[in-house]
Amino acid sequence: MTITIDTERPADIGGREALLDRAMGEERFLKPSQRLRDGRDAAQGLSLVARDGGAVVGTVRLWPVEAGGRPALLLGPLAVDPAHQGAGIGSKLMRRALNRATAFGHGAVILVGDAAYYARFGFDAALTRDLAMPGDVDSRRFLGLELRKGALAGATGAVTAPQLPAAAVPALVWSDRAAA
Repeated sequence: MTITIDTERPADIGGREALLDRAMGEERFLKPSQRLRDGRDAAQGLSLVARDGGAVVGTVRLWPVEAGGRPALLLGPLAVDPAHQGAGIGSKLMRRALNRATAFGHGAVILVGDAAYYARFGFDAALTRDLAMPGDVDSRRFLGLELRKGALAGATGAVTAPQLPAAAVPALVWSDRAAA
């Protein structure tokens, strides 16, 4: 098994979606974090895949959000093909994603996930104590990581998706003319 980790390419999308279906099932679309991802693009350069040959066997994506009015990234989903779990692929994806996010100048990452797993990367529920995700989220699983010291200090309020630029929002055209 030769695993390579690289930036996701358009040709990887089908493989990524099939992997997420196998690893997480349709329930992934019902998660509160999905509300912040729907209709949006992941952060530039922060969608990664693990490949075994040409097959996508792991994925992680980071999304721009605002955490109590502060810029942050939402991590997820992180998934590894069930046949490849236990080989450290998820850890390699996480480390590469966090290193890239740091290099790109991002200050913080938040996620909803297994606290014991994500603690090894420095994630802590104390950093999100005063933040609220959309929907019902177990506060013990709502975690944060500061890539830059103080990036989440004093952050309070809702985690929201940033406003789309005006060009991305369809314009409504009003006309006084009666339909012909």
